[in-house]
Amino acid sequence: MTKSFSIELPSNISASGGEAASAAPLDLKQLVGIVYRRFWMILAGFMTTFGIIAFVTFTQTPIYKAQSVVQLDTEEKNVIDLGAIFSGMGGTTAVVDTEVLVLGSKSLLTRVAEKQKLVEDPEFNYALVPADKGLISSLKGAARVLTGGKPPVDPYAGLTPEQKEAAVLESTVEVLMEKVSVARVGTTYLITIDVTSESPETAARLADEVAEQYRVQQLEEKYEATRKATEWLSERVAGLREEVEEKERRVESYRAESGLLAAQGATLTEQQIAYLTTQKATLQVDLDRARARADSMRRQMASGAGADGISEVLGSAVITDLKAQRAVINRRVAELETKLGPQHPELISARNEAADIDRQINAEVSRIAGNIENELRVAQSQIGSIQSEIGRSTYELRGNNQALVRLRELERDAETSRILLEEFLTRSKQTNEQDALITADANILSRASVPAVPDTPKKLLNLIVGCLLGLIVGGALALFAEMFDMKISSTDDVERKLGANPIGSVPLIRSVNFMGLSQTNPADFLVESPLSAYAESIRYLRASIAFSDLDSETKTVAVCSSLPDEGKTSLTLSLGRMSAMSGSRTLVIDGDFRRRQLTETAGLSPEIGFVEYLFGTGQLSDAIVKDRKTMLDILPLSQNGHTPHDVFGTRAFDDLLARLRSMYDLILIDTGPLLLMAEARVVAGKADKTILVVRWRHSSRSAARQSLTLLRNFKADVLGVTLNMVDLNRRRHHRDPGASYKAYRKYYQMEEKPSLFSWNGKRKPNGKSPKTNVAVQVPPAKATGRSEPVDRISAE
Repeated sequence: MTKSFSIELPSNISASGGEAASAAPLDLKQLVGIVYRRFWMILAGFMTTFGIIAFVTFTQTPIYKAQSVVQLDTEEKNVIDLGAIFSGMGGTTAVVDTEVLVLGSKSLLTRVAEKQKLVEDPEFNYALVPADKGLISSLKGAARVLTGGKPPVDPYAGLTPEQKEAAVLESTVEVLMEKVSVARVGTTYLITIDVTSESPETAARLADEVAEQYRVQQLEEKYEATRKATEWLSERVAGLREEVEEKERRVESYRAESGLLAAQGATLTEQQIAYLTTQKATLQVDLDRARARADSMRRQMASGAGADGISEVLGSAVITDLKAQRAVINRRVAELETKLGPQHPELISARNEAADIDRQINAEVSRIAGNIENELRVAQSQIGSIQSEIGRSTYELRGNNQALVRLRELERDAETSRILLEEFLTRSKQTNEQDALITADANILSRASVPAVPDTPKKLLNLIVGCLLGLIVGGALALFAEMFDMKISSTDDVERKLGANPIGSVPLIRSVNFMGLSQTNPADFLVESPLSAYAESIRYLRASIAFSDLDSETKTVAVCSSLPDEGKTSLTLSLGRMSAMSGSRTLVIDGDFRRRQLTETAGLSPEIGFVEYLFGTGQLSDAIVKDRKTMLDILPLSQNGHTPHDVFGTRAFDDLLARLRSMYDLILIDTGPLLLMAEARVVAGKADKTILVVRWRHSSRSAARQSLTLLRNFKADVLGVTLNMVDLNRRRHHRDPGASYKAYRKYYQMEEKPSLFSWNGKRKPNGKSPKTNVAVQVPPAKATGRSEPVDRISAE
């Protein structure tokens, strides 16, 4: 199974003959054909590109690369907590990328250049390089000599020593920056430092120095941060200490002024209120007790039960004794009443004694009741006094509380300053101890080793790239050459890019003489080699004319070309001779009034010709001459040089065509160039058919398209386009299948000529022609002299 591969090439010719940007498919076979045709161009592009790359590769100074690896330490290893001031770097991607930029920064590399004294190294300080050393310097010097230029100017001229030293250092650092490459290894915390140099030892030394200076810079930055922090903390602690003392003095002064003296954590007023409140509670209990006793006594007295129910009365020893005495007297009164009469003095004395005891008892009860009332009044008085004192203290406390708000504000302010002072004192102590604990945040994981082989140039890789790039350049040149090739190379170009009907290809005829290779007369070659490829191409063209229109006979054919020197005249004469040799009555008319090439090619110099007959100065029989080699009739042009402006547009020319149609089977008219002569367009419009001759690899598509457009505008019936003068030796430019000498020579034969004038100038023993020269070679055509006139011409 055959697979077809295709690519698209922009085509600038449309099928209708106009410019277009459509894409023309290009299959693998056509691509191979392009390579075959443009082989030398591809080879030139390949060799040029490959040679340049090879030259640069083998003349380039070897460059060595050394690499060291740095590991970032993202963990915080502070022994003492210094917060954010001395914490280690974070582990985010932004931090690692920042460190990569730091490693390649100008400031760090300046430290490296100063440490390694690179200003004394010619590799980094171009001012130390001798002016005549190096290929580039030599080329620049040669260019200055050839162009008469001035010698190079010192770039540091006019600078002071300090400015010059700074400028040289900056230039050295810039060169070093170009040689240093820093990159992160994937998403790890490893950073590679690559340094290139002409010296392997220098490359390794600089790679290690960059890593070392990076660590040193980190340590110096931390030491500097520690020093600045210590100084700042010391100043801040001194200021805070004074501030705390001042604020504490303000607190005590305000406390004394506002009377907010305190003991055991409370003010005196608060302690007094607390004590009075406690006393009030105790007195309130006593008051409640006295009020209860008084209320009980009043209820007893009010109820008529007497004072016997009062607990104080019951508990009184005096009343108890009086009651005991009254009981004894009452018993004696009772005994006396039984013994004595009511008026007995002893009875009356006993009764008076009993009454006296009752009076004593009542007096004691009254005294007890009065005591109870007095106790109630005393308790009430004490409660009132304490309550008054509590109110006064509360009023005083209210004023103290308002002053306490300000006091607490002052105390908070002082406490804040005190806490801040203690924190700064702690930080200051920690900072003083930090110097011994500072470490860098990076470690050198791998030091650079001295490279044994150069990193660049990579000769094998460069040569491979040179080959590939050479092929690409050569192929691009070939494709561009094909894309912008405006020449016509094949009948396929005629059909696709001109939109016309191709009617054959006519090969180029050459001859060999002792002076070298020259071009011969194709019409003579046709007669001498009737079995050649050239003759067969003319037969094909004649057949195309004969079978162009089966409905009507084609008798007049105008043979045109776009511009001069396209082989139109030779082709017309050859076609006429082939038609005559085939037995057809054929006439060839020379219609190119400017150049008269057909007349000269046929070897004619008549006195009466085509123009003389048209304007009545000669007879047609005198004007027409017969070709000696064939039975071809030729209507030539005379040498008098008189050419009217309008010949083919006259009635006489139309009458002549009508007369000749009846006399000949085929009439061929050799016209002038279509783009230069208007007469050619008129003739094409009057002929039955028109053939446009296009010279192979010479005529441009635009000219051919313009000619076809003109023919269509003049209503010419275009039979087709003939590709003329195809050089079979240049097989690379043939696009027609089998259009090569190799294909022709196996079929066509020629009569053997003298040894010098064979197909290739010599014959091989087996009779086959060698492949070294594919052009048909014949002796130069000899002049035929004057041609014989036609014996008989019809009176018509």
